Amino acid sequence: MSRGGLEGKVAVVTGAARGVGELLARKLSARGAKVALVGLEPDVLEQVSARLHGESGHWHADVTDHEAMIRVAGEVGERFGRVDIVVANAGVAHGGPFADSDPQVWRRVVEVNLIGSAVTARAFLPLLIASRGYLLQIASLAAITPAPMMTAYCASKSGVEAYAHCLRAEVGHRGVRVGVGYLSWTDTDMVRGADQDEVMRELRQRLPWPANRTYPLGPAVDRIVAGIERRSSHVYGQWWLRGMQGVRGYLPGVIGTVGQREMRRFADRLTGMRTGLVGAGGNADEQQRTTVRD
Repeated sequence: MSRGGLEGKVAVVTGAARGVGELLARKLSARGAKVALVGLEPDVLEQVSARLHGESGHWHADVTDHEAMIRVAGEVGERFGRVDIVVANAGVAHGGPFADSDPQVWRRVVEVNLIGSAVTARAFLPLLIASRGYLLQIASLAAITPAPMMTAYCASKSGVEAYAHCLRAEVGHRGVRVGVGYLSWTDTDMVRGADQDEVMRELRQRLPWPANRTYPLGPAVDRIVAGIERRSSHVYGQWWLRGMQGVRGYLPGVIGTVGQREMRRFADRLTGMRTGLVGAGGNADEQQRTTVRD
């Protein structure tokens, strides 16, 4: 991958404390970009920023908070003078039967993943228009195919995919490119957190190959970086996801049939499943909301 394509560019990464966001920030920095880290954990973000190769900064903000994100965009623009790349990566997840889900947790997944992405774009679009920049919206395999026990996550990722496609058409004539990034199960705190639930772990293991694997983080992020350098409309963290686009129209019917069989298999084990957000990022989000309420 070419370093020159990112040299001197200013990149904003949300959800940058760990996982995809943290490694993406490191790889962008290694290629010469100045990086603005945005997330809920200022101490962790400060540590990430200190390990980057070049100039960077970190901002504490909830991506669903419009006023906070407008403030962050203003401060990032003032600090670096411009913004060339925005990666809307912040996201949370939970799993389990919809009927037994906590309504507030279900809503929060949609708020962070969908509303938070739109708030991020709204805040930074003036800067991207000024630089004729690039917005990459991180979606998921969950945007392509439905999955039982993941209603909120699938709904939110399908939503951000559709929203990003619409936005691409709206801002393209102003020089701004919009891309959608797709990831399958990738080795992050979120996926490891979901795997702590025995039912969710077994359900995933019963998916057909290659969707039943957990993929290493490094190669997936390398593909994202390459997509950013090309300002791609579609970026695939795993090679086989591109092929899913051609068959996605058939998947709801297939999943609807096969999913019923799997739900019968696990029916006696669904009671008492954890209903909160998963992983360290989910814990950080819940702690942030608890602090705000107090």
